[in-house]
Amino acid sequence: MNFPCPMRIASLVPAATETVFALGRGDCLVAVSHECDFPEEAKRLPVATRARFDSDQCSPAIDRAVRAYVARGEPLYELDVALLRNLEPETVLVQDGCAVCALPANQLAALAVDWQPAPQIVRLHAHDLAGVFCDIETVATALGCPEEGQALVGRLQAELAAVQGRTMRARYRPRVLCLEWLDPPMVAGNWMPALVEAAGGRPLLAQPGTASAAASWADIAAAAPEVVVLMPCGFPLERTRAELPCLWKQPEWTSLPAVKDGRVYAVDGNAYFNRPGPRIVESARILAGLVQPGLCAHWLPERVWMRVTE
Repeated sequence: MNFPCPMRIASLVPAATETVFALGRGDCLVAVSHECDFPEEAKRLPVATRARFDSDQCSPAIDRAVRAYVARGEPLYELDVALLRNLEPETVLVQDGCAVCALPANQLAALAVDWQPAPQIVRLHAHDLAGVFCDIETVATALGCPEEGQALVGRLQAELAAVQGRTMRARYRPRVLCLEWLDPPMVAGNWMPALVEAAGGRPLLAQPGTASAAASWADIAAAAPEVVVLMPCGFPLERTRAELPCLWKQPEWTSLPAVKDGRVYAVDGNAYFNRPGPRIVESARILAGLVQPGLCAHWLPERVWMRVTE
């Protein structure tokens, strides 16, 4: 349910956009980023950003393009300054966590320095599970509904506790590797290790609150993951499916216990896992269904995951 909203909000972060709608304040939004695709109503709003690189390329090409921009000190995203100035948002929601994932707060601040009237810039920077909930409350406060934010966070925390309560019954907690990028491989950090633990697994090659980081295939083989979950950042399931051959060419791939036991899964990393917003608990449920299927397989929705076989 949406409430009449006297505010004008621009959200340049997909997770923040989802939070605004979850709080019933979707009518406040006057613009979103090019990555804001949930809920469906978000797709009908003016788009204020675009990527400077071709995101339809294969994973290695995207990685090379991103590294080249970073090496030159150039931004990865462009802001439609004229559009935003014409829309006159009072508040702009932007992220401080990752310059690769979305337009960073400092870039917006530099572009908006002479705007009149100057919008309030709300910086979101979740690096762990606690930060995800904190960002939700920050958005709610910016929208003038802090109580609703606290209530939403309370519901999400209760639902996550229910996931943890169920997976605690597991007799064995497998070693779980979550890959946020496939070529080159990058291990998902930030809130993902905590989600793995909640889902009944033991996270590999990442600690809660640490940034996602590259890993060699030698390191991955030495970690001997018993479950591998493929969740490339920004990729829906079909896009990840198309990238799978890059894994099969790796000599270490067939030696992984997860591969031998048929416990490699691809998931919709774009809709879940990579977004620190209200669907974080649904991400935990999906993960629990994959990690502890004997207890949690009933939580697995259709069309957002697949078992990977060559």
